[in-house]
Amino acid sequence: MDEKLMVIKTLPGEYFRSLKRPDVEEWADLFIFRPMAFLLVKAIFRTNLTPNQLSVFSMMLGVTGGVLFAMGGPAKVGVGAALLFVSIVVDCADGQLARLKKNGTRLGRLVDGAIDYVVGVAVYIGLGLGFAGVSLSPLRWWLFIAAAAASNILHSIVFDYYRNRYLAYVHGVSSALAEDVREFRDEYESLAGKPGQALRRRFIRLYLGYIAFQLKISRDPMNLGPVEPEAFRRANKFAMRLWTFLGSSTQGTLLITAIVLRRLDLYFWMMIVVLNAGMFALFLGQAAIDLRLKTKTGQALQRLP
Repeated sequence: MDEKLMVIKTLPGEYFRSLKRPDVEEWADLFIFRPMAFLLVKAIFRTNLTPNQLSVFSMMLGVTGGVLFAMGGPAKVGVGAALLFVSIVVDCADGQLARLKKNGTRLGRLVDGAIDYVVGVAVYIGLGLGFAGVSLSPLRWWLFIAAAAASNILHSIVFDYYRNRYLAYVHGVSSALAEDVREFRDEYESLAGKPGQALRRRFIRLYLGYIAFQLKISRDPMNLGPVEPEAFRRANKFAMRLWTFLGSSTQGTLLITAIVLRRLDLYFWMMIVVLNAGMFALFLGQAAIDLRLKTKTGQALQRLP
């Protein structure tokens, strides 16, 4: 009994070690998906399953959900929503397993990111085929779906930027992305001409193209200059929590909820109107926070001898 109690007491600490950084995690992940994913990780921890295998399984679940959306009908759409939910749980589990086993790889991070987009494409196409096909105004549905998908991509890019910015200032991980890019470029060149490596090189090339796009549309994450980590954390703690509502798990939760309620129009309203308006308001609020930090930093530098 004492041994069992000790195991139970260690679970919360082990759970938090399986997370990336709790202060930049989405609430949907912290309180719904990652706790369930952690239970899955504990169940398979002593097996030979790898994080990459979990990633592929997550993709299969998500794509199957998209196919069921395309087939239409309340029963199939309901099962599709359930599969999408499980897909998000398994998608969280792959990273948690890698962190606890300390066997994560650069290729694993690449595959995980690519799979998210594959599932997204399958889900939106499935929604279009399944719902627009029975609508009196199919073109209008496709326009709504296209706008929701574009909003999803934009939200993901913006959230990634502000999350990386927060991590750079508060946790000092600003060089991680640049180091990844250099290592992937070296690996891409080293695989040239090697048999059986064509697919791996394509994945790496797609990843490098995505990162180049991100860097082109975003600014230097350290654009405020030297700021004390604790000062940045205090000033941005609440704003960072609000930015997390633009994350993919939160938006997946909105979609699943809308499907369960049979009100897909609510999902479109939230994605296209509410979250985009919230993002614009956050931009304004973030600009005010940055201005205050720059002013305080400049004043502090002026007082230095």
